[in-house]
Amino acid sequence: MAIAIRLSRGGAKKRPYYRIVVSDSRSPRDGKYLEQIGTYNPLLAKGDENRVKLDGDRAKHWLSVGAQPSDRVARFLDAAGIRERASRNNPKKGEPGEAAKARAEEKAEKAAEAAEAAKAAEAEANAPAEEAATEEVADEAPAEAAGEEKAEG
Repeated sequence: MAIAIRLSRGGAKKRPYYRIVVSDSRSPRDGKYLEQIGTYNPLLAKGDENRVKLDGDRAKHWLSVGAQPSDRVARFLDAAGIRERASRNNPKKGEPGEAAKARAEEKAEKAAEAAEAAKAAEAEANAPAEEAATEEVADEAPAEAAGEEKAEG
């Protein structure tokens, strides 16, 4: 018989409360179990000592007999110092999907185009200002020459 240490749900709708139970792996989630070794109340704060209550001696006994803990129960056992849990690494999980990658690429292209346009606009703003300054000087010079001609004439 395959033995599992897992959670059995109780409580009302939207108000979960779990028993940490040892059961045959073939039995239903909330069905018959061999022994209850603790409780888990996810509604309590993470730092609350009553969030997870676990009978460590019984958990060690069932682990020695060959019971396999579920992922969540394995976390509880690791936190209690009963059984070391190997950390998992899934680098693809945090990677964005194809559509998100395409959106990010389009956004980067638009940002690059906007930066180029800003540089071009800045260059145009600086270049005509210099040309306008030289034109103003050139416009003033003929006017002064015309003024001198009238004064002489």
